[in-house]
Amino acid sequence: MADPARITASVLTICFLTLSAQCAFGESPSDARLIERGRYLVRIAGCNNCHTPGYAETGGNVAENKWLTGSPLGWNGPWGTTYAANLRLVMQTLSEEEWLALARTRQLRPPMPWFALRDMSKQDLQAIYRFIRYLGPAGEAAPAYISPGEEASGPVVRFPSPPK
Repeated sequence: MADPARITASVLTICFLTLSAQCAFGESPSDARLIERGRYLVRIAGCNNCHTPGYAETGGNVAENKWLTGSPLGWNGPWGTTYAANLRLVMQTLSEEEWLALARTRQLRPPMPWFALRDMSKQDLQAIYRFIRYLGPAGEAAPAYISPGEEASGPVVRFPSPPK
């Protein structure tokens, strides 16, 4: 039969080593939970579908180190042509408070579901921010917005005008 004192000591040692590793990498246990929550939200909220090249086409089989680096695929409609931003670079320019304010107030062009960000809880938005910051900067900036009537040079998904 196992010695209860040895089992307790082993469990405490594992907990201590886990906490020490998190602290060594600048993460508190609550940061680690927020980062994991952000990873989950990015997956289920569809962020990767547009902001990660090849994600939707491969059924999500894109390495995490490639996530959220923006896309050269344009989304064209009456608003012009928009591109999914490189969130890994964007988040490096924003404080958490700026991100929260942007997510609550900014109405972005289609197909970005800005209203989904607006309706998320503060904790969910913080988790997404922390996760993206955890990933760190990578990739290049997405192409710039193109005004209505101008043609994009790369591939686009075309949305028809709404019925009158």
